Amino acid sequence: MPVPRPRPAGPAPKQRLDRDRLEERMLDLLSSHPGTPTPGTPAPGLRAEPGATGEEAEMQGHGGDPYPDVIAPGGLVAALRAEAARRGRDVGLPPWATDALAVETTRGYLSVDPAPGERLFRLRVHIPDFGWDIGATDDLGTLVETIATWREGVPYDELGARFGFLDLAGFTGALAAGEPTAAQWAGLLSSAYHRGQRDLLRRLHADGVLRNAFPTMTHRAVRLRVDPMDGASRQVLVHEPDEGRYEFVRVGAPGATWTEVSGDALTAHLRAALYE
Repeated sequence: MPVPRPRPAGPAPKQRLDRDRLEERMLDLLSSHPGTPTPGTPAPGLRAEPGATGEEAEMQGHGGDPYPDVIAPGGLVAALRAEAARRGRDVGLPPWATDALAVETTRGYLSVDPAPGERLFRLRVHIPDFGWDIGATDDLGTLVETIATWREGVPYDELGARFGFLDLAGFTGALAAGEPTAAQWAGLLSSAYHRGQRDLLRRLHADGVLRNAFPTMTHRAVRLRVDPMDGASRQVLVHEPDEGRYEFVRVGAPGATWTEVSGDALTAHLRAALYE
C-alpha cells in the first residue's frame, strides 16, 4: 500500500473553498464522459515514462491537474481576470461573475469549457437555442487575447488569421446562409405552443424585409431583432390584442410607447422602426 504523502500547508479558507468548488466541477465534467478516468482512477496501463520525476511524473500518471494556473487564483473567471489584467486587455467579465463563464458581446455570447482529462480551453459562441464550437487552445494567454479581440469587433477572417486555433467556417457559413434566423422562424411558425400567435407570425414572415429580423416570443408578443447575435441591436415588440388590431413599440427607444396601427399599415411601421 503506498504511503500517503504529507499535505502541504493549504491556502486560506476562501481560496480552499473556491479550489474545492472548481475540483468538484472538473470531476462532474469527467463523470459526464463515460470511460474517461478521473484523477483518483488512473487509466489502466498508463504509467509515467522512465526517468520522469516530480510534476512531470504526476502529469503523466494523471495524478496532476492540467489546470494549475486556473485552480491557483480560485477558478476560471479569476484566472482570466488576472491574465487579462497582466496583458492590459478587457475580456468583458462583469464584476459579479464568479463561476459559469459567458461573455456577452455584439456577436453572441462567448463561453469557455475546460476539457476533462487534458489541458484544453474549448471556446463556443452562442445565443439561446443556438451555438457553435469555434476552436480550442491550451494557452490561457491566447484565450484571453482571442476573447478581447472578438469583443473589439475584428472581422472574422482577420480573427481566423490571427488565431490559428479558431475554426470559424461552420459559424460564418451559417450566418451567410441566413441562420439562425431562418431556423428560428421555422420553429416558431410550427410551434403548437405559439399557435395563438401563428397568424401574426405568418403576417410578419410574409414580408420580405421583416423575415430577415430575428424573431422571439415575449409572453404573447413577437419580438423582432435586427441582429440575431446582438441582443442589444434595434428591436420591436408587436402583438395583436384583438383580431385585426395591432400594437407595437420600439424597445429601448427614449419615450417609446405602444402604438396602435391597422393591419394594412403594420409592416410599414415595423420596417421603419427597425431599419430607418
